[in-house]
Order: sequence, then structure tokens, then C-alpha cells
Amino acid sequence: MSVKKRPFADINEIRQTREAVSKQPELGKVTFSLKGQSNGGISMAAKTGAFIQNGQADEGRIGKFTLVSDEPKALLGTDAGPTPPEHLLQALAGCYTVTLAAMAAEKGIELSGLECDLGIDIDFNGFFDLDKSVRKGAQGISVDLRVTSDTASRAEIEELIAELPNKSPIYDTIANPVKITTRLV
Repeated sequence: MSVKKRPFADINEIRQTREAVSKQPELGKVTFSLKGQSNGGISMAAKTGAFIQNGQADEGRIGKFTLVSDEPKALLGTDAGPTPPEHLLQALAGCYTVTLAAMAAEKGIELSGLECDLGIDIDFNGFFDLDKSVRKGAQGISVDLRVTSDTASRAEIEELIAELPNKSPIYDTIANPVKITTRLV
């Protein structure tokens, strides 16, 4: 990752979107979808599905992007792609980028750089039911951010970072219980 690009969000587009949603709250209710299929072994290939807003499906996103997940050979995989936990970290990093860029734009802060180093700790003693006291999911997630700005002070950037838990949808999804419905069709 040697190419650095400035993170930003257009404040006028943010305002237009916020105003549209305030006038029509149903525009704020969206569904992202994905369709996965076995990629052999324990690998999964998933393609983006329709983006649904206000009951209208944007089918132009169907199959537009492919995400492959697998495990390293040490964990029974073929290392054909990032692991599911790495995809989760990517989702959090992506959401932090969107959220920070939007919050900075709203405060008139121009960001010049953003880098994230993320880690997720998992104890397979839980997954393999070897220790019932160990959860199957993450034991912890760490995020180290390097945010730079030629126009904002460190205190202003720290204020943005402090607001991430209150603003990031993916942070909220990971940190708080969410109902997941799984069914055989």
C-alpha cells in the first residue's frame, strides 16, 4: 500500500443526502446483499447483490464485485483469499474511513491521510469446543489509526476519533447485539 490518497467526503453531497432522508425517512432504510457459493474446500466466493433503498433494487450491483474468503493452510484452507475475520476487519476499516471523512467534512476539516492497522484475536479453543468458557468469536479487536491533516490540530483529530463509536455503523454492528436470522431455504 504505497499509494496514498487523501480521504474526503463532499460536504454538499452529505447535506443533500441528509436533507433527502429528513424529508423522506424511508430513503434512510437500505439493504446491502451478497450471494455466496462454495469455492471448494472451506473457501467461499461471494458476489455483491442488489442494493435496495426505499423498496427499489439497484440491480446494477448484482455480481459487480467478488469477494473470496478462505483460511491459511495452517487452518485447513488453501489460502485462496482473506479469512472471514480479515473481511470483518476490512469492513470496520472501510466504515471508519467513510465515517471519519464525513465527520471531518462536516467540521470543515481537510484530512491529508488516513491509515488503519487492525487486529482481531480469536481463540480456537472456543470454536473447537475445547473450553466452554471461551467464546467462539473474537476476544478483542484493536484499531490503530494514523490520521493526518494540514488544517486540524491533534485535539480536533482526537475529537473525531472519540466520536467513531457513536457514528460508525459497522462499529455499532460489531459492538452491539444484532439479530441474525439463519434459515434453510
